[in-house]
Amino acid sequence: MSDNNSYRHILKYTGVFGSVQGLNVLISLVRNKFVAVLLGPGGMGLVSLLNTALSFISQLTNLGIAMSAVRNLAELYEKGDEAALSHYIKVVRMWCLLAALFGVLLCCLAAPLLDLMSFSWGNHTLHFFLLAPAVGMAAITGGEAAILKATQRLRPLAVIQIWNMVVSLVVTVPLYYYYGETAIVPVMTLMGLAAMLLTLGYSYRFYPLRLKGDTSMLAEGLPMVKLGVAFILAGVVGSASEMIIRSFLNVQGSLDDVGFYNAAYMMTVTYAAMVFSAIDSDFYPRLSAVNHDVKQSNEVVNRQLEMSLLIVAPMLVAFIIGLPILIPLLFSKEFEPIIGLTQLSATAMYLKVLTLPVAYITLARGRSKTYLGLEIAYFVFFVLATIACYLQWGLYGMGVALVSAHVFDFLVIHVVARLSYDYRISRQVIRYSLVQVGLGVLTFGVTFIKEPLTYWVSGTLLLLLSSWFSLRLIRKKTLRG
Repeated sequence: MSDNNSYRHILKYTGVFGSVQGLNVLISLVRNKFVAVLLGPGGMGLVSLLNTALSFISQLTNLGIAMSAVRNLAELYEKGDEAALSHYIKVVRMWCLLAALFGVLLCCLAAPLLDLMSFSWGNHTLHFFLLAPAVGMAAITGGEAAILKATQRLRPLAVIQIWNMVVSLVVTVPLYYYYGETAIVPVMTLMGLAAMLLTLGYSYRFYPLRLKGDTSMLAEGLPMVKLGVAFILAGVVGSASEMIIRSFLNVQGSLDDVGFYNAAYMMTVTYAAMVFSAIDSDFYPRLSAVNHDVKQSNEVVNRQLEMSLLIVAPMLVAFIIGLPILIPLLFSKEFEPIIGLTQLSATAMYLKVLTLPVAYITLARGRSKTYLGLEIAYFVFFVLATIACYLQWGLYGMGVALVSAHVFDFLVIHVVARLSYDYRISRQVIRYSLVQVGLGVLTFGVTFIKEPLTYWVSGTLLLLLSSWFSLRLIRKKTLRG
């Protein structure tokens, strides 16, 4: 096992990206506090709908290059063939430019349809029309970020994320303060521009832009685009499911419910992203580089599972217990109805930690049809469960739906990985899961305790136990290598 796949390496770059995401959490919470106060739940709901639309169009038109290019570039980088790598980077950039132009055009043409799908009141066509530049910039940014990931330029990726956070805070608060909801689309555009310029700056530093080439090079990227079609369709399904859910909440409930759901989802996913960002930026390129070796691939995945679970589990315990204080503090008292939903959603993140690294095996193997089928199955289940559970239990039911969807995803992903890729989960992962997931379930049980002293004492004890278990094993593993 190379040093790049050692426990120390995993801890190091989980720490790097985890620290970045920790800063992201802090800045996001400050920003969201201002947004919640300045725009209210309805304004946050509008931000959510427009962001979902932006994601939907971007996923539909970006040709999946942000993911499919990583696999091909990582293999070339691992071989050390600089000439072939530089040539393929030119191919990637040409396809990214085409994707950007396609995205801008489609966003402009689809603006009336997006308005019809997302709103039952007013005319918001202009909002969607003005999102077109952000769609184009996202395609360029995704391609350049793929180049940095595949070539293990991890520190620049971390720096880019930090500057993106700073820009988001500096831009968002003043514009929302002075212009309110009118500033939502300009804020999204400016943030997209900042992300693109920062990513281009670092990517061009390592791999300068070379304009010499011809359209015949596009044919070399067709296998990448073919693989990317699966990412496009999966992304479209994912974005469409989020649009369906938010539109359903807007029509069946209210725009406030959309804002509540988005706040809960944002807090849970942003917090867990402290580990998940390292999986995407560091783990996926490493797995892609050894995807043809079953034994080595299994070891890479199992080591990632071990470290991810040990790192994230104590954080989840602290998060679940602290939400009754965090939500009113970070948003406002208007958002107290989402406490139970967010606690349940956070519990589902245990399953996500144990699923995501295994799911990346399909991506690293380039099995586009299998990947697409798995994504469609998950999102169809999630949408149906969300609709059923919301109608039955309201906002809290959406947490039930999220847990149910992650249980479904966990079972399906692991069965497919075992049967198709000969993946074998290690005994260590099973043992650690029994302990930490068990503590997570007990922590969620504590949330039903109404007496404050018992609640906080029980939660603190579970946090100490989870932290002791993780720190003892992390120290042992990193000392060993």
